[in-house]
Parts: sequence; C-alpha cells; structure tokens
Amino acid sequence: MQEGGLEAPTRHPIPWREPDFFDAEKLDAELRRVFDICHGCRRCFNLCASFPRLFDLIDATDSGELAAVASTDLKAVVDACTLCDMCFLTKCPYVPPHEFDLDFPHLMLRHRAIETQKDGVGFAKRQLTEIDRNGRLGSMASAIVNWTADRSNRLTRLLMEALAGIHRKAELPKFHAKTFHKLARSEPLEINRLAPAHGRKAVIFATCFCNYNNPGTGQAARAVLARNGVETEVIYPACCGMPQLEQGDIARVAGKAAKIAAEMQGWIGKGYDIVSLVSSCSLMLKFEWPLILPGNEDVKNLSQATFDASEYILDIAGKEGLADVLSPLDGGIAVHIACHARAQNMGRKGAEMLHLLPATEVSVIERCSGHGGSWGVMKDHFDLAMKLGEPVIRKVVEGNPAHIVSECPLAREHIVQGIEGLGGDATGLSHVQHPIQLIARSYGL
Repeated sequence: MQEGGLEAPTRHPIPWREPDFFDAEKLDAELRRVFDICHGCRRCFNLCASFPRLFDLIDATDSGELAAVASTDLKAVVDACTLCDMCFLTKCPYVPPHEFDLDFPHLMLRHRAIETQKDGVGFAKRQLTEIDRNGRLGSMASAIVNWTADRSNRLTRLLMEALAGIHRKAELPKFHAKTFHKLARSEPLEINRLAPAHGRKAVIFATCFCNYNNPGTGQAARAVLARNGVETEVIYPACCGMPQLEQGDIARVAGKAAKIAAEMQGWIGKGYDIVSLVSSCSLMLKFEWPLILPGNEDVKNLSQATFDASEYILDIAGKEGLADVLSPLDGGIAVHIACHARAQNMGRKGAEMLHLLPATEVSVIERCSGHGGSWGVMKDHFDLAMKLGEPVIRKVVEGNPAHIVSECPLAREHIVQGIEGLGGDATGLSHVQHPIQLIARSYGL
C-alpha cells in the first residue's frame, strides 16, 4: 500500500484468545509504536478527545517526544476513546493493508481488556452494563424509574452521580411499561399484498434501546415494512454486548454473539433478512462479532444477512420500489449521521432514505455528536461530550428544523439537550428520534 493510497481498509480478527493479547509489556510497546506514528502525523487532532490528549502529553515534555511520556499517563488517551471507529475508517492513512498496520480503536479495546482482566470492572459500572436486567426492571417500574432519573429531580440525580458516576445533568433514556417485543405480539399488522416488495420476510432485531426505551422506532419500522409488503417477526434474544465491549469484556461479548447468532439461524434458513434498529447494534452484528469470533459460521451467516433499518428500506426502494406515495413533511429535517452508522461503511443511508420524501428540506450533519454511548453521560466525561458535540448542536440551532433525527437515539437526545445548553429552544422539535419514524409519518402511519 502506497502512502495516501486509496485501497479499502481491512481489519484483522481480534486475537483475544491468544496469551500475548493480554501481555502488559507487549501492549505498552504497541501503544508506543502506534502513538509515535500518530505523533508524526497528527491528522486526527480534531477528531475526538483522545488525540489532543496524546499530543498535549507529548508537547508538554522537554524533548517533545513520546519516549518522555510515562506509560501511566497514556491511560488518559485510552479513557477518552469512545470506540467510534472514525479514525480507522475516515482519517488514518496507515490502517491495514498499509505496512504500519495501525488500528487505533482496537488497540484501545485491547488496553481495556487487559484492565478488565487485571482489575475487573467497578461494581457500579458493571451494573450499568447489565442492560437486559435493568431494562426489565425499568419497564416493570417505569413511572418510578423515570421520575428518579429525570434531570429535574435534583436529589435522586445527586445520589446517582455519587453512587454510579452518572452526571446529574445528563439526559437519560426513559423506560416504557410495554416493551417493543410485547407490543409487537399484541398488535398484529396487515401486510400490503399489493406492494412491489411483497414476498420479503424480515426479522426485526429489537435491540435493547428500542425494546425498553423507544418502542416507537420499532413500531414505525414494522408499520413501514408492512405497508411495503414485508412480513416481519420481532425477536429480542438479548443485548448485542456493546456496553461490555466498551469496557473490554470481550469474552462476555463473544458469549452473547454465539448465543444470539445461533438463535437467528433458523430464521435465516427460512429466508428472513435481519433488520437491526440501532446503528451500534447493527455494527456489532455486521462487523464486530465476526472479528471476535472469526471461525463461527453462525456469526458469519448473521453478519451477511443483517441490514441497518435505513439500509433495508433503501434496498427495497432500489430493487422492488416502495409502495404508495410518500407525502411531504413540513418544517425541514436535520439528520445526524451517527458514527456507528458511518462505521458500517454503507454510505449515508439515513439521509438517503429521507431524501425520498418529496418537497421536504433535509440537511445532513456528518460529525460526531460527542455522546459516545454510555461514555457521554458519565460524570468524568459529560462536559467534554457537550463540548465535542457543540459544532453539531450549533448547526441544528442555525437550521431551526422541525425534526432532528439520528440512527443513534442517544446521539439525538444529546443534541437536543445541547440545544438547551446553547440557549436555543428545543420545545418546537418533534419527538421522533429515528429517520424511519419520519418515513412512517410520511405514510400517515
């Protein structure tokens, strides 16, 4: 690969089962090799917080070289990484197949895996990643949980900050008494047999967020697919493991991947496509799981059968054509292209789908919101997350749209909260989070 070459980046399987992967001395040597390359390039200086922290550490030394930085200080660089993959996919000229073989996000993951193996995950942080247990409890007592987590409830939020490290001002997802999976079972939909795509079958992977926190996205996806003749089944075996991946618990992610992929094989064998409703979960199924379990045929089959929700609607539009006529939406739309949607390397599908709407103004924002999954709500990161998202938030304020949507619902809520922080008015915004909900609205569903 030549310097600045245009070859597509390739990614190696994560060798988490090999003893060398957890060797602290070899990790330090690899960190220094990679960070020295980053120091000499600095192309990523404005991409996220990790790189400015690295360069500041180096520039603060007398020699101005990485060798003068203590290994213990490098942890600050790792802690700032949200595993968004944007440096690997959009910025770095030294990713494989370049001989420098640089994969910054997976190196950060390796550091966290060694930390987790050595010291474990703190009790509070570990409990926060138990998404399915928390979701079940949150749904059972949604009124109480939502009252407790509301930003206006100063006493409970101060306690949450002290006990769990969640910033008192961070907007948190609400829980619904009826999960998306339960709603789907109790609300059958009529399939449009006259639609051009009739005959398609899809399993909707509910994802933890849509199942427990925003069933509206799932209901919109079901309705749009039914209007387009697609028979759907809603399945939710378990969380995809992204929260555990963020903490370096790769073995736990591998267990989830093997279990869920095995459960999906029956559906794939019957000709069902797999449609994931949240970009982070789509990324896990399509790309991260095959790198963690490269020899698992179930994981490979699931990866090849999986579509992101917007990607699937566009696949229908391109191959069979959409049913009926979409209606215009007033007020304009700002669509944020989430990092984990971009990391799927499929193009700007959310924006492309919304451009199907006639006579509707759609502005596209393709920059990190700053949220980074659970990273952005933590006390240590919330203020930085808001700062990183400010360019996106300002663009929304300037455009003053009626709708702001993202394929990452957490990013969307972070942006809306940021509008308030800049003195803007978010009260006029519609409550929809995902682009598919606007397609449903355009259909009158």
